[in-house]
Amino acid sequence: MSCISKLVLCSKLNNAQEAEDERCDLNIKNNNSSHHTDLNGEERLIVRRGEPFNIILHLKPGSKEFKLDESSFTFIVETGPLPRKESDTQVSFNLCNSTVDTEWSASAINNPSENTLCVYINSSPNSPIGVYSLSLDQEGQKTHLGQFTLLFNAWCPRDAVYMHNERKRKEYVLSQHGQIYKGTYKRIKGTPWNFGQFESGILDICLKILDENPKFVSDADKDCSARRNPIYVTRVLSAMINSNDDRGVLVGEWYDFSGGVHPGAWIGSGDILHKWAESGPVRYGQCWVFAALACTVSRALGIPCRVVTNFRSAHDTDANLVIENLYNDNAEKISSDSIWNFHVWVDSWMTRPDLGPEYDGWQTSDPTPQEPSDGVFCCGPASLRAIKEGELTKKYDTPFIFAEVNADVVDMLHLSNGEVIRFSGSTKSVGCFISTKAVGSDERHDITHQYKYPEGSKEERQVYEKAQHHNKLQQRGEEPGLHLKVFFIIKLADNMILGSDFEVYTVLTNNHMEVRTCNFLFFANAVSYSGKRGESCGFASDKVEVLPGEERRLSLKLKYDSYGSVITSDRLIQLSAFAFDKQTIDYSKTEKTIVLDEPDIDIKLMGDATVNQPVTANLTLLNPLPEQLQDCSFTIEGVGLTDGKPITVKTGAVGPKEEAKASVEFSPSSSGSTVLLVNFDSNKLSNIKSFVNVVVKEGETN
Repeated sequence: MSCISKLVLCSKLNNAQEAEDERCDLNIKNNNSSHHTDLNGEERLIVRRGEPFNIILHLKPGSKEFKLDESSFTFIVETGPLPRKESDTQVSFNLCNSTVDTEWSASAINNPSENTLCVYINSSPNSPIGVYSLSLDQEGQKTHLGQFTLLFNAWCPRDAVYMHNERKRKEYVLSQHGQIYKGTYKRIKGTPWNFGQFESGILDICLKILDENPKFVSDADKDCSARRNPIYVTRVLSAMINSNDDRGVLVGEWYDFSGGVHPGAWIGSGDILHKWAESGPVRYGQCWVFAALACTVSRALGIPCRVVTNFRSAHDTDANLVIENLYNDNAEKISSDSIWNFHVWVDSWMTRPDLGPEYDGWQTSDPTPQEPSDGVFCCGPASLRAIKEGELTKKYDTPFIFAEVNADVVDMLHLSNGEVIRFSGSTKSVGCFISTKAVGSDERHDITHQYKYPEGSKEERQVYEKAQHHNKLQQRGEEPGLHLKVFFIIKLADNMILGSDFEVYTVLTNNHMEVRTCNFLFFANAVSYSGKRGESCGFASDKVEVLPGEERRLSLKLKYDSYGSVITSDRLIQLSAFAFDKQTIDYSKTEKTIVLDEPDIDIKLMGDATVNQPVTANLTLLNPLPEQLQDCSFTIEGVGLTDGKPITVKTGAVGPKEEAKASVEFSPSSSGSTVLLVNFDSNKLSNIKSFVNVVVKEGETN
């Protein structure tokens, strides 16, 4: 006779879900709290891998006393549409005296007085992430106990995404709002963003993104098994956040925004992700929106992630680590390489067993579709250590990212006789003030030193030469800019406010020992953040004779009547000055991009914010333009403030120098510190953003 003690569970209720709930308590509230997933709510069990959670099994009243030492049953966990032991998407494990840190295991404590069995389950720190089913097998009889979602675990030392510092874990995994830096390296401006990774439904959408990726469609078993690896998941996300090759989340657009939402109008990830889940690719996004979405999804899945802005970011189209600016003799650029005023991507934290432990830590990936990688529009993850050290043979896409932060710049002239001459350049102008939000505050943190050695240092040049060697290129000629005959600087006005007229000027200095006769050109053009030059805002020219050591000034009046209709919502104007003497083939140029100051949004909360109590935000913005604004509106959004959805209030037309005003009511749903984000939009003035920190109090209890 067998002496095995059988576990007899309650199953007396009518429907299957109620029966599961009756026989197995997943202890959701306590487990989610201990696994740092309580912000997801209490509707489902969400745990992080490599860390134990406990469930309570309810035994059937009157059943024979259950004895642990005489028991024999097996737990089964399964994930994906085709669970298999060989893929580690199906795992069976028995009850042991204690759980094991390195693999799926279970232990239990019997409580005969309450007729319950408390089971502690530890997942493997190398398990694939995803939705799991949990079952109990006794002598071939399988009983379904429930479902849980397993995430990466930055709190587990054995997990590939382990992060030692608790303040950084709170920032890079748990923080639901942040700052994304835009503008120019001379005038950096933080833009608030609501990541909202714990908002209702977002985690399911993030898992759906993984299930929509082509690798899952072609081989679901292989894809689900590979989800144990944050390197793989991050690369999949880099491809799926854009829609270039698949049904990815966001359609990129830089010119025509009809038929969709202007990229600058978004203030959070939640609205975009919900729209994608409902109806497919969302229109439109640009780099900071792609990066913000990647950050939201990464944090939701448990991968520590930060949004990074690189000012003066190079786009090296021919992969030679040199940005070649080729001009004709009318000072018109005719080459395809470019330097973006800023570009935004993400860094994710993980180990790199494929590269070696020295490459662990932050890894750069970029979901903005720029260039294909292995035939797909994705980029990364590339180790920051590999980027900084010029180790361009280390995957993934390290040469492209290295060029973004450390390419050299060469200016060349294509003469009418076909000759190409090199007249200037720089080794220091690419990759400036690389920025991310500081840990625990809204301040900007400069991380340029993590990407490269200081410009002008011996180490930086050595790394660049090593990178060129890895890229199988030779140094191109002599250092540019050593023999300039004339020298330029561009001077700006003190107040360059959108809507105003102001003057800029450029100063030319003759550094040669002889008199120079130069054609002097000064251009102003609208420009996008990606460096795409638009229509002219102004032009001035002169032919000047400059004595040795003498200065000549050329001014340019920038009037709102000229720039107001052509600048983009980035509010950027590129100033370009050229001087050339065709007889001596002496050329020089300088460029500067300016960002116009925008008006502020005044935000005032009328009273305290309290859970489930309405509170009103009064919003005010002064129209700085000398013309009327049409279709004005304010939109607000905040984690725990607006129920995961933006609220928009239309205010109609606002005259020149008049105030746009709105009162928006909302009811906070949870207590604690959060952020209220505000966006102003109109036909002539759009994508003006601001935010205010809000502390929501608990409501009164009876």
